[in-house]
Amino acid sequence: MADGFKVDLGALESAASGITETLAKLQFKKVSDLDPRKEDIGHAHLADVLEKFCTRWELGVENLAKDARTVSQRLNLSVKAYREVDGRIVGHLSGTLGRDSGGDPGVK
Repeated sequence: MADGFKVDLGALESAASGITETLAKLQFKKVSDLDPRKEDIGHAHLADVLEKFCTRWELGVENLAKDARTVSQRLNLSVKAYREVDGRIVGHLSGTLGRDSGGDPGVK
């Protein structure tokens, strides 16, 4: 018999759930909350550089969050697909094995 493979559906669900929980926490933490006023920096050029950095950082975080949502959705869809296929196979085998195929042809 071939080794085949096994999918740990619980691990997929946990990963998707963990991503979703992290994203929920992330929505309350904005990079712009860290962006100090230019007067607080004390140096105009440094303040401009910091502002640009925070803007790019925020965009990066938003893109990362978007990608993470996609990963979480795909993990959940994978779990759903595996469960549907497993359910169909069980139903098919139950119908096949539960059917009366007549007497044992080896018995005479």
